[in-house]
Amino acid sequence: MNDLFRAFEISASGMFAQRIRMNTVASNLANYESYKETGEPFRKLEVVFEAVYDPERLGKGEVPVRVAAIRESDAPFKIVFDPSDPRADAQGFVRKPNVDLVKEMVDMISAVRSYEANLNAFNLTRDMAQRTLELWR
Repeated sequence: MNDLFRAFEISASGMFAQRIRMNTVASNLANYESYKETGEPFRKLEVVFEAVYDPERLGKGEVPVRVAAIRESDAPFKIVFDPSDPRADAQGFVRKPNVDLVKEMVDMISAVRSYEANLNAFNLTRDMAQRTLELWR
């Protein structure tokens, strides 16, 4: 029965991590054209996952995941020539946020699919536990 709880824990950790990833992508999409109060363009946020390392569980193939950090991307800002923009520098170039809509949408689809895979694993484990309990009756 302890193995079932570990399976639930692993699936739940994956769902939690992917939910954080989906929220982060949503934040990036919402701030696609945003600037900070200082005038600096919004920097894309990235989620960093980390495996929860336990040598005993690793040998059994049990590796939960956790969100280690949410950090700002170090990718360069987009540079656009638009001398009419009030944010333009002396040469007429404007720094825009480093959010790429297509990449964000692909990341969102990937996060949703990963969440669904973890949810399916969770539900299958639950069904197995229920069937086992029914057999014991």
